[in-house]
Amino acid sequence: MRLIDADHPMFARPVVRWLTAVLPLIWAGLELAAGNTGWAVMFGLAGAVAVYELIIVGPSGK
Repeated sequence: MRLIDADHPMFARPVVRWLTAVLPLIWAGLELAAGNTGWAVMFGLAGAVAVYELIIVGPSGK
């Protein structure tokens, strides 16, 4: 089961896929800079999953 469905109509535009993938990683960096490693790890993992599902694998194109 995929956590993020790249075939959902919301992710049809590439800019939405990229923002959904990159913003959690940016937020993880901010949390890390603030010294909140727990939150940084959680947002980093969420961003990593989003990058994998939305950018690397991407929509199936059906």
